[in-house]
Amino acid sequence: MELDKSAHDRKSFDCGIQQLNTFLSQFAMRHRAAGISKTMVLPARDDHAQICAFYTLSHTEIERETLPVSLAKKLPHYPIPVMLVAQLAVHKGAQGQGLGKTCLIRALRHAYEINLHLPSYAVVVDALDETVQGFYKQYGFQPLDIHNSHMRMFLPMRTIEQLFMEG
Repeated sequence: MELDKSAHDRKSFDCGIQQLNTFLSQFAMRHRAAGISKTMVLPARDDHAQICAFYTLSHTEIERETLPVSLAKKLPHYPIPVMLVAQLAVHKGAQGQGLGKTCLIRALRHAYEINLHLPSYAVVVDALDETVQGFYKQYGFQPLDIHNSHMRMFLPMRTIEQLFMEG
């Protein structure tokens, strides 16, 4: 469900990474109001105000040249539109329960649904460290380049479409 400042307790969320905690508590609603991104939450079953996990989606673009040559040669010579999973975090008290996977699958489904109306070439993530890179790699994300000192990784929308196509 979408983050709702009147229904969800953003201040008590703690995933262990201050940058992500701060984003949720201070910037997620501002970014939504500005039309920059949308943050979705997984609330606790017994207390819907408590946030167990969240993800944020936005649009961005990548340079064609950052893609593997086999993919880049099929694309036009201008920036390529992609969806960005800008944030994804699980509360420390809920880690190890598969909520990271659940959040990622929901984010990919959300990106797929948006793609039906506004096409994107891929979904990208910026992995904060090697552990996070390993998490995304197990779901098929491939290294792209270094972006803001983090490894940017991508998963082609065609792969995501195969996961969620109805029929």
